[in-house]
Order: sequence, then C-alpha cells, then structure tokens
Amino acid sequence: MFFPESYLGALALMILTMLCWGSWANTLKLCPGYRFQLFYWDYAIGLAGGAIFWGLTAGSHGPAGTPFLADIAQAPTGSIVFALLGGVIFNIANLLIVAAIDVAGLAVAFPVGIGLALIVGAVSSYLVRPAGNPLLLFGGVALVTVAIIFDARAYRQREAKAKATTTRGIVLSLIGGLLMGTFYPLVAAALRGAPGVPPVGPYAVSLFFAVGVLLSTIPANLLLMAKPLDGKPPVALSGYWPAPFRWHLAGLFGGAIWATGAIANFVASGAHLVGPAVSYSIGQGATMVSACWGVFVWREFAGAPASARRSLLFMFIFFALGLIAVALAPLY
Repeated sequence: MFFPESYLGALALMILTMLCWGSWANTLKLCPGYRFQLFYWDYAIGLAGGAIFWGLTAGSHGPAGTPFLADIAQAPTGSIVFALLGGVIFNIANLLIVAAIDVAGLAVAFPVGIGLALIVGAVSSYLVRPAGNPLLLFGGVALVTVAIIFDARAYRQREAKAKATTTRGIVLSLIGGLLMGTFYPLVAAALRGAPGVPPVGPYAVSLFFAVGVLLSTIPANLLLMAKPLDGKPPVALSGYWPAPFRWHLAGLFGGAIWATGAIANFVASGAHLVGPAVSYSIGQGATMVSACWGVFVWREFAGAPASARRSLLFMFIFFALGLIAVALAPLY
C-alpha cells in the first residue's frame, strides 16, 4: 500500500486532509433549496465509495504494509469494532454539524463545531498514542480555542437581531463538535491494534469506518427527517427521487471528498514522528479552509459591520498560528 516515507510526505497528506475536510460542504451549497437530510443519503454512499476506491488503488499497491483486501480478511474483531464505532460517532456528529451549516452558514458552523472537535480530539488522541512536542501541540490547540471565540463573536455581531437562529446554530455546532472530537481516538485504537495482534492498515480501517457511517445513517437520518433540528418542517423521503441528477452527484462527490481527506489523515497518522494527535489537529485546519469558502466565495459576511470583520481577521490569525505550532510539534 502507499505510505509516506518522510515527515514532509506525511505533512502533504495532512494538508490534503485539511483541504478536503474544509471543502466538501461546498457541495451542499451547490444544491439550493435541497434539504440536507436528502443530500446526506448520497453523501454517505459517496463516502463509502471513496473508501473502496482508495483501498483498491493506493491501498493495494506499493511496498509498505499489507494489501487492502488481505488486510480486511485478517483484521481482528477488536479493530473492526473500534473502526465501526468511530464511523457511527462521526456520522451523528457530522449530521449535527451539517444541520448547523444549514442554520448558521459555513463561516460559523465549521469554526465552532470543528474547532471544538480539534480540542477534544487532540487531547484524547494524544492520550491514546503520545507523539510530538506537547507544549507546541497543546499551545497550538489553545490558539485555536481563541480563534473559536473570535469566530463566535463575529457571528453574534453579524446577526445581532437574529438571537434565536444564532443560538440554535451555535448549540448544534457545539454538540456536534464534542461528538466529532471523540471519533478519532477510536480510529487510532483500530490502527494501533492489540498486544500480540498485527495492526490494521489505514485503508482497511477506512472501509470499516465507512460501513459504520452507512449503517448509522439509516436510523439517524430518518429520525432527523421526521424531527429536523433546523426548525424547518419534516422532510419526506419522496423528495429524494425528483431531485436533479446533478444534486445527487454533488452529494456523492461531497462524500468522496471527505473520504479522501480521511484516508490521507489515517495514513499520515502512522508516519514517523506524527501520531494521531498531530495528524488530526492539522487535518482540522479544515476549519480555516471552510471559513475562507464562507467568507470569500459565498459572501456570508457581506454587509456585516466592521466589528464582525475585525473579529474574523483575528480568527484567521489565531487559527494560522495554532496550525503552525501543531505542524512544528513533531519536529521539536
């Protein structure tokens, strides 16, 4: 299977993760008026398809590790369960964050939700497998925490007259972020393996993870269709089939983009000097990427007061400083 041979190679994969995880939600923006619950069916299928594609290509060729299909066949039960549970928890968290995007927009839901996930995930992943300079790692996480505060402040300043919507969007982002921060330690445990049992490769773990996403999508998404969290009327499944074909493609593509970022991240986490805490933390720089999309492409802060724009500027500065600190953690 493909595996990076240097820290620079692993860093490139982590940057790819950041770009993929910060960009996939734009595919939802390509489906105006389409309820995210309907979009999510295609997203979950695309995520599984992406895991299979990369497993049969990058995961099946190269001198490192065990090929994809052989790795699946020999995977121990414990690692499979950890990966499946990781997929289930991620999926519930992601549904909440997608709902928050629908309510609050990309520039808010991602920095608040994924930023909080970064804090929880970095700490818990470091406990599973300590790697990297803890001062730089957690110092970077602290800087990201400051960035989250500035982002939430910018949103409050932008929507001073929409308190109910603001509160709902931020609450959904916070709950989703807390759950999102707990899935990665389970993936790290699946990758690490048990004593006396060979570890499972990242491509096989990605497939088991995707199966967990698919299985949990059925009950979780049906529940959110019946009782939406965004304050809108219930969603009928009959609305899925008449949707334009390009909307279905957008959902599939969005899931495949996220899966690409996840596999890149799982692979990088096993590289020399990296570890899951650093890999996950840099990957969650997706927050800054998504905020850039929301601010500069989708113009979510067009017409906002100067105070909101200043808060966004400080958010970007602190996010950048935090990510630089985390990236340096494995080297010092």
